[in-house]
Amino acid sequence: MCGSAFESEMFSLVWRHSRKRTALEERSKRSGSSPRLRTEELRTFRTAGSSEKQACFARSVNMCVHDLVSVRANATPDAVAIVDGDQQVSYGDLDIRANQLAHILCSLGVGPEVPVGLCMGPSIDYATGALGILKAGGAYVPLDPNYPLNRISTLLETSGTTLLLTQARVVNQLPRGKWRTIVLNEDELALSHNPRVAPVANTKPENLAYIIFTSGSTGRPKGVQITHANLLNLLSWHRRAFSVASSDRATLQASPGFDAAVWELWPYLTAGASLYVVDGAIRAMPEQLRDWMVSKGITISFLPTALAEQIIDLRWPPATALRVLLTGADTLRRYPRADLPFTFVNNYGPTECTVVATSGTIHPDDQPDRLPPIGYPIDNTQVYIVDEQLNPVPASTAGEILIGGGGVARGYLNLPKLTTERFVPDRFSKDQGARLYRTGDLGRLLPDGQIAYLGRMDEQIKIRGYRIEPQEISAMLDRHPAVQASCVSAYADDSGEGRLVAYVVSASDTRLSPSELRKFVRDYLPDYMVPSIFVQLEQLPLSAHGKLERSALPPPTPSNVLDEESYEAPQSPIEERLASFLTVLLAVARVGRDDNFFDLGGHSLMGAQMITKIHESFGVELSLRSIFDHPTLREMSSEIEKLIRVKLESMSEDEAQRLFDSLQPESSQDGIRL
Repeated sequence: MCGSAFESEMFSLVWRHSRKRTALEERSKRSGSSPRLRTEELRTFRTAGSSEKQACFARSVNMCVHDLVSVRANATPDAVAIVDGDQQVSYGDLDIRANQLAHILCSLGVGPEVPVGLCMGPSIDYATGALGILKAGGAYVPLDPNYPLNRISTLLETSGTTLLLTQARVVNQLPRGKWRTIVLNEDELALSHNPRVAPVANTKPENLAYIIFTSGSTGRPKGVQITHANLLNLLSWHRRAFSVASSDRATLQASPGFDAAVWELWPYLTAGASLYVVDGAIRAMPEQLRDWMVSKGITISFLPTALAEQIIDLRWPPATALRVLLTGADTLRRYPRADLPFTFVNNYGPTECTVVATSGTIHPDDQPDRLPPIGYPIDNTQVYIVDEQLNPVPASTAGEILIGGGGVARGYLNLPKLTTERFVPDRFSKDQGARLYRTGDLGRLLPDGQIAYLGRMDEQIKIRGYRIEPQEISAMLDRHPAVQASCVSAYADDSGEGRLVAYVVSASDTRLSPSELRKFVRDYLPDYMVPSIFVQLEQLPLSAHGKLERSALPPPTPSNVLDEESYEAPQSPIEERLASFLTVLLAVARVGRDDNFFDLGGHSLMGAQMITKIHESFGVELSLRSIFDHPTLREMSSEIEKLIRVKLESMSEDEAQRLFDSLQPESSQDGIRL
């Protein structure tokens, strides 16, 4: 079974870039069509490795994840497996408890392909439950006990679960249903008459290991089916890439409903390392978390992007045991400090590809003018950047990210149509049945062979015909020293006009200046990518998994939109009338004398509307060029006044009086409407 080789060394694959761009472009010019890759050019996105190691891997996968944990338990039964506060469990005891639980589950009908709910937070019980389910041959369905009751019920019903494992402190807050609830109690398990050795489950690599749910576009969650072979591919790469050893101490803190919890658990338990459960009170507190990691001697840890960005801004003692900090789950916008004593690694991968598909070390100020990349494909993984017809695009061209290889999931549970849409035949592989997952993410191949993540295809914003990736704008905003974090979204006002809205979190308690931020962004990005509205937040809304929750971003309102502190109200009748026009046209609360028409979101199309309104109200023709040359309220009013003076010189006294009356303050006139 090649078990020892599997334990000591898994095959390593290297992504190679061999396409010749010049030849491709020349062929494109001759054909007059878009550049496409020939079969031999697909090596651009291939993985390659030792055939001997691949053969060993193929034989080794007959040993599943729970088997590897048992190997460790037999070899070092007294070694510490998990520490949770003042409690800890050895590998020997963990294995015995999981074996006894597995026998109970088998007696209740659990076997290969049978889902079992697992609802509890990160803990010793969580690891015992997941391991016991796998040993019984079943597939665990991780559920966060903090989910709303209706969502837990929906997930249990959708997964077809008839058994639910939980803890005593959680059971009373769970919904009732057709499923049977089992409360894990280590005393009952220890005193049970069930054998202390694992039952024979006949689990195969193609059987399900777990089913994890992600949000669905229809409003119903999707159950992603991950096999043992998928999971083995992840942990074998992880152990090789980060040299995981039994001496390592890793963290366990992710919500079970977040697939990072899978990544936190199995690579370390199969390597004989020790897992330390992070106290919930400090999980979101960067400084306290840093101090705890230092005191516990943590050597490797995963933190979601939003938290990792704060952690890498902190100063760390040079003698810290931490050697690798992993991050992922959202777009990384910051580079690590140069004095950090550990390696910082960015990771990318959809749930449908078993947590991680690409990975790469981020060096301090590597390329400060761009977002940190998402690295290279991991072992036994292929990545393709394609156009709408699923043809690979030329290097450095943006396209959809497709992922193939050992991590591609079986598909969505009981959703055959959606599975067919997202999991497509691998047209680039010679392996029968090989599939690619369509991520819906945009990416670009960088000159060094890494991949740049450009955001979701459905997050792409189109403003006045321009296609805009909001991540590019927020990455630039995050470089401003006064900005701690930001995100950019599109907002449509009552007229349907699309505006760019930047949500910003201040790095201090100071109020941010929208004009300063616009000037900063405009130094690097074209005008159409400069946000017209800035909303300051205390913090960006994050999901339980640490991802940005865009649906929770507040719409811009007069009360939350940032205004200039140096506001000067309109003074003359012309300024007041013009300001009333602009507040409606630009959908802003107020317009000061020195506010810039274009900074407030104006553009040439709005300028044309403004010219029409000025003609109707003042009887003069202001040119579009004049608006560009004199964009502030003060300057624009001055130009209108000059045109009116010229016109007055040719008017009769009665005509002049009527024009003067029309310029009186709006309070003495009927309401002005655009």
